[in-house]
Amino acid sequence: MDPHRAATPRALVVGAGIGGLTAAVALHHAGWRVTVLERAASLAPVGAGIGLAPNAQRALDVIGLGDRVRDLSAWQGDGGLRRPDGRWLARTDARAAAARFGGPLVLLHRATLVEILTSALPGGTVRTGAPATLTDPGDDHRPARLTTPDGETEAELVVAADGIHSATRRTLFPRHPGPRYSGRTTWRLVVPAPARPFAPHETWGAGRLWGTQPLKDGRVYAYAMATAPEGAHAPDDERAELLRLFGDWHHPVPELLAAVAPDRVLRHDVHHLPDPLPAFHRGRVALLGDAAHAMMPSLGQGGNQAVEDAVVLAHHARPAAGFTPGRDLAAYTADRLPRTTALVRSAARTGAFTTLSARPAVTLRDTLVRAVSRFGPGLVLRGFDGIADWHPPVTPGPARVS
Repeated sequence: MDPHRAATPRALVVGAGIGGLTAAVALHHAGWRVTVLERAASLAPVGAGIGLAPNAQRALDVIGLGDRVRDLSAWQGDGGLRRPDGRWLARTDARAAAARFGGPLVLLHRATLVEILTSALPGGTVRTGAPATLTDPGDDHRPARLTTPDGETEAELVVAADGIHSATRRTLFPRHPGPRYSGRTTWRLVVPAPARPFAPHETWGAGRLWGTQPLKDGRVYAYAMATAPEGAHAPDDERAELLRLFGDWHHPVPELLAAVAPDRVLRHDVHHLPDPLPAFHRGRVALLGDAAHAMMPSLGQGGNQAVEDAVVLAHHARPAAGFTPGRDLAAYTADRLPRTTALVRSAARTGAFTTLSARPAVTLRDTLVRAVSRFGPGLVLRGFDGIADWHPPVTPGPARVS
């Protein structure tokens, strides 16, 4: 008899982002004794929103949190794509999207989602200021080992949710080239809603993109992307940089920039993993989220795919079924690697399309988008077939929460 199955098996989750916390909740429901180890001193998330498409909402339904997320979220209404001068390129129909994919896109602040996930875990599950380093991935006959603030620790399962620059991924796959700069940088901000109303929108310019979406609490989440050299920063501050790039764009962009303090603008270069990993597991370690398949934000699926990962991992790694890493984590890889590889590539293509810089290419792009939109929302929405209509695997037994 395997001595590591004699008691409630232990799962260590490295990283307390959205994917790591969702994995902790899902594994807790599946019967694991879970500890989350987070390097940062607190769980205070960055000041940004996250859109959850129907595919991620269905994954959250599996662990009993879907309704709570929907209750605390803004439902994205009708809006569409615009040019910097305000002209509409394409209009979206929220009802058509909900009918096609089984529900609407919802938007909430990341802090709200973190609170929902942590409140679903037993007290003391999440430890902050607790860096962890994998020293042995283990196998079917021996546990994985990590170095933690408590010294060397063993676990029957390790979930590496430690982000795009994952040290765990480098340990497991040292020959993989790792993340690559996409050629684009992003800004994010959350501000009070302007006095004049606006429709949710994403606006495409030449080498630049802006999006504005309402949150349920009356604030607005805005994001921007532009082509830029890696590591570049504004000579003064990032608010001033946004004013230079977007200050003359349509309402409500200037009003939002006027309302944000310079130190409340977040800027991050966009890295992704265009070279797929050979697997999302090795030994008793499973990679999840950006550690496994970081993608450009062009499809809005990065966080959604991490949520999917978490629920699928818990579906396969079930102590009651006799957890065997070589079999069960291979099944996790088989489920997730093809899907996320396709999405990483699709997000890269979409990102290149939305941030075209040459004027003839921009004119052709805008003309194409307007032409496609004349056929109605169905043709536009078809691009999300196979993404937003995903359903999680059915997990038998009492651990499933509907």
